Amino acid sequence: ATPAPAATEAPAPTAAPVATEAPAAPEAPAATTAPVVSAMDKLVADAKAEGTVTTIALPHDWCNYGGVIEGFKAKYGLEVNELNPDAGSGDEVEAIKANKDNKGPQAPDVIDVGYAFGPSSLAEGLLLPYKVSTWDTIPDDVKDPDGNWYGDYYGVLAFMVNKDVVANTPQDWSDLLKPEYASQIGVSGDPRTSNQAIQTVFASGLANGGSLDDAQAGLDFFADLNTAGNLVPLIANNGLVAKGEVGIRITWDYNALAGADALAGNPPIEVVIPATGRFAGVYVQAISAYAPHPNAAKLWMEYLYSDEGQIEWMKGYCHPIREADLRARGVVPQDVLDKLPDVSGAVFPTLDQLDAAKTLITANWDSVVGADIQAAP
Repeated sequence: ATPAPAATEAPAPTAAPVATEAPAAPEAPAATTAPVVSAMDKLVADAKAEGTVTTIALPHDWCNYGGVIEGFKAKYGLEVNELNPDAGSGDEVEAIKANKDNKGPQAPDVIDVGYAFGPSSLAEGLLLPYKVSTWDTIPDDVKDPDGNWYGDYYGVLAFMVNKDVVANTPQDWSDLLKPEYASQIGVSGDPRTSNQAIQTVFASGLANGGSLDDAQAGLDFFADLNTAGNLVPLIANNGLVAKGEVGIRITWDYNALAGADALAGNPPIEVVIPATGRFAGVYVQAISAYAPHPNAAKLWMEYLYSDEGQIEWMKGYCHPIREADLRARGVVPQDVLDKLPDVSGAVFPTLDQLDAAKTLITANWDSVVGADIQAAP
């Protein structure tokens, strides 16, 4: 057979031309990103634009407020307008009310008042809510959940004794009735308006048959002090103690200890935490709803509740409200911790107990005790 002719190979397919890449489009210029401004940076800027914060009732030797104020000014460059350093809590609240329509220098931006004055001021619509950045480390039982007021520090009532004029230092409340203390004993405020004075009366009752639920024993005790002639009808301060016009000042332990430091042995001062009726008083901070400088007020609060601000209070013998957190993190200098007195056994009244005591004492001081406590001339 004739062989079949060989198949002719199909021509190889022509390869497709290689595609040429399109030239890359020129890159668009990168968008300019605005610098991120933190909430704190914005608050600082807004506060500096206001320039000033107005405080009230902050003596420099109270809880080391002198150091606190200077620290705030140095850190942020704001001015601090200080009103009536010797005012009581009731006076602070009245200052807000009296200046609702006044944006001038007599209107306080912030207040530091006794525990019971926080909720009562809120009920009157006098406070501006603001939660500081350390909010979560403030114990829940000493703050309004909406940030209208919150505890700042506490102390325990003590006897500040001028040893040049008082031979035998009293060790407990009952000692104050002794005849040797005639015209010697002064309270640090007017019990009709001052938180410190109200709580002094309350505390005395705890050691003389009263209870946290009934402050009447405190009124009765002060009536006995007045009848005995031992109560000096002046608002006691360290100046009167130094001059001997008040031999025994009843005041918060931090005021007594700071006063002893300031007097530096001239005259010699002894500070005693009473053996019974140890009474812890919590104070609270708040911003006025009518604050002329609301951003400066918020920045002031941020400083107070920072580690730095809380430790400044500790330097003045106060127990700051964030103390547990500070101790847990080991940020408090040991020399500051070593200065704090032993206040073991102190009781902390509830808000309801404080309110009831405040109402009873302010309403009945004149009729039960009858002492007209006046500011020193």
